[in-house]
Amino acid sequence: MAKIYISLGSNVNKAYYIRQALVTLKKYFASLEHSSVFESEAVGFSGNNFYNSVVGADTDIPLEQLCMLLKNIERDNGRTASDKKFSPRTLDLDLLFYDDLICDTPAQLPRDEITKNAFVLQPLAQIAPDFYHPVAKQTIAQLWRDYNNPNQKLWKVEFTNP
Repeated sequence: MAKIYISLGSNVNKAYYIRQALVTLKKYFASLEHSSVFESEAVGFSGNNFYNSVVGADTDIPLEQLCMLLKNIERDNGRTASDKKFSPRTLDLDLLFYDDLICDTPAQLPRDEITKNAFVLQPLAQIAPDFYHPVAKQTIAQLWRDYNNPNQKLWKVEFTNP
């Protein structure tokens, strides 16, 4: 079994799509840990605020199949392959970690944005403080404690899990 962490993000009908992602992910992963949901401003483009959170699970789904599953869930929720990287989106599911695997294909692991974006790092630190980042050589709690980017503000929102 591999320990995985996935970031969830949406800025189009955001509460609905985060709930849809959680309902779908629960079908594939028996025990799903879910962080709080945070709201943040769009990063890299001008757009509506995002809802972001992180889930953790154990899986025996091979990495390549897992990546395809996440893309299919995005597509089933209105995301298209033609969506630009920095643009509004119904649902964004990014695999952050697959155990301590380091690779570039079929996904960049660990995901580079973990250490760069508060909207990924803070919810990840909430559910995986002791998880060791194999590239940064620190725990997630240490990375969050040392994180310093005053331009990225986020706040916890009331959110009822499905």
